[in-house]
Amino acid sequence: MPPACALPSPTLGHRGPFPPAGRCSCRCLTFPRRLPARIFHHLRDPARLGLSVRTPLGGSGARVAISAVRDGRDSVGSRGEEGEGEGEEEEAREALVELLQECGASREESVEIASNCPKYLEMLAESVRELDEHSLWGSWEGELAGGGYGEGDRGDARELTFREKVYLMGKRKGDKGVLPFLESLGIRYSSSMHIAGYVSSISLPELIGKVRFVKEMLFSGSGHEVHIGRNARRMMTQLSIPIDDTIQQTLSFFEKLEARRGGLDMLGLKDVGFPCLVESFPLLLCSVENKLQPLIQLLEEVGVPREHVRDILLLFPPLIFYDIEEDIKPRINRLHKAGGEDIGKMLLKYPWILSASIQENYKSVHSFFEMEKVAKPSIDCAVRSWPHVLGCSTSRMKRLVKRFRDLGITSKMLGKIIAASPQLLLRKPNEFQEVVSFMEEVGFDDESIGRILCRCPEIFASSVDKTLRKKLAFLKDLGIASKHLPRVMKKYPEFLVSDVDNTLLPRMRYLMKVGLSKREVGSMVYRFSPLLGYSINVVLKPKLEFLTNTMQKPLKAVVEYPRYFSYSLEKKIKPRFWVLKGRNMECCLRDMLGKNDEEFAGDYMDMGRMLVLPPAARTDDSQMQE
Repeated sequence: MPPACALPSPTLGHRGPFPPAGRCSCRCLTFPRRLPARIFHHLRDPARLGLSVRTPLGGSGARVAISAVRDGRDSVGSRGEEGEGEGEEEEAREALVELLQECGASREESVEIASNCPKYLEMLAESVRELDEHSLWGSWEGELAGGGYGEGDRGDARELTFREKVYLMGKRKGDKGVLPFLESLGIRYSSSMHIAGYVSSISLPELIGKVRFVKEMLFSGSGHEVHIGRNARRMMTQLSIPIDDTIQQTLSFFEKLEARRGGLDMLGLKDVGFPCLVESFPLLLCSVENKLQPLIQLLEEVGVPREHVRDILLLFPPLIFYDIEEDIKPRINRLHKAGGEDIGKMLLKYPWILSASIQENYKSVHSFFEMEKVAKPSIDCAVRSWPHVLGCSTSRMKRLVKRFRDLGITSKMLGKIIAASPQLLLRKPNEFQEVVSFMEEVGFDDESIGRILCRCPEIFASSVDKTLRKKLAFLKDLGIASKHLPRVMKKYPEFLVSDVDNTLLPRMRYLMKVGLSKREVGSMVYRFSPLLGYSINVVLKPKLEFLTNTMQKPLKAVVEYPRYFSYSLEKKIKPRFWVLKGRNMECCLRDMLGKNDEEFAGDYMDMGRMLVLPPAARTDDSQMQE
């Protein structure tokens, strides 16, 4: 242990107990204020001065208590007894519990609050100690003489216990239990002082009820808190237009939460999200009955499930303060023109769509695409499926659309692209160009790139390194040479946005499991790359079983003609097989399936057209499933 701090004797001619610097000789402690006058006369003998370090009530850190010692015992006013701090803390808590009950809280609620407001308790205790140390209870004659605590009159503060003094101090503060309650919710004490001004007219029981309703409504723990945080980040990063005050307030709220541990992923968690929400929007607790509850009812009426109402309100809290009749309903009516019955889904995806700035940009986006001669249904489809595009500036869209035009995209093709993949409109021009450069690197010209863009625009919203190059590595691993990659990609570009581990690999492994070699599978993909898109259970397995069990053909047949998997089992494969079997005829899969009905009938039935047996089921097994 380090040696105890030795206090010097008072300097001759100096009135204080320490040298002018106000520090002890070993510079361990600093006393920022004057010591109480009642201990000065003991300081001529340093041995009679006791020091103790004690942790504040409910807090961290330590405070130094000084007491004069006589005959081994602490003098009056000493704070040096071991365990005294804990006793005072408990007394202060009991006094606060009584105060809270007088303000209308239940015993259980009062105990819960008093156990979770250390700053408030410390403030009361320190205030009491200040009055004790400086003998300033004289100004409390009214409270002391008037029976401010207990049944009888006590005109002398020395007759009061520490608990009684804390009770009187809390009574004089006059916050009606609001400050300790707000702190117990996790709200910073400094913010509690600010918020208390907004809710001063609300009784403590009413305030407790409002908080309980807000927590149950917005922080019920539905299990998709991470999804809410992810959408908040997406809304922030994809915004590129001038914003109004309400979105600015929301962004400030998000940034404040993002700076905390866990960031926006904690948005839906009450222990973190609720205090931050109330600190950012102090009027929230004043607006439960007249704003929040009617808004919840309206959102349910437009198709938002009650359990998801919180998603909208957490992602756009200022919506709570909008006027329903003057602001919200007219804006919802305008959205009906594009969304039809999907308003609830649109709001869940992008709550900011009800803000003034997004509504104004909605008009600009429509006007821009009308000038580009894009059909209105395509525009409306894009907005319905990805309303985030309404937060994108038209100037940014113009640069991207110009690049589309360079690739040969017509107005009709543009409408198809934005309807199928509106997210593409939010890409930065340089990000889009990265994908174009990747395609050029593989071996495509502008015209081919344009056709791929029109067929599968999702590719151009993908990451080159994280997604596209991995698919090329997958093809090369199957034995497909680099010079053949354009052929494979051109026939089935959709595989570029398929999941390698969960979709592509399982399908190829299934083919190898039934008896094909890796080289044979690679050959099949090279010849007919749409094979990559066929479901195992819906397409591959039933057609292979029919091929080997019923048709009695070897697996090598599909290696030579992998297009076999593209034909409907019920509509084409089975009827033609039974026709051939009935005539005791055999042919390869290509001749059996590659001919149209007239050619097949002429070659194998000596008829002008084929008699097709009624199919057992009208399902199209060739449908690809990702």
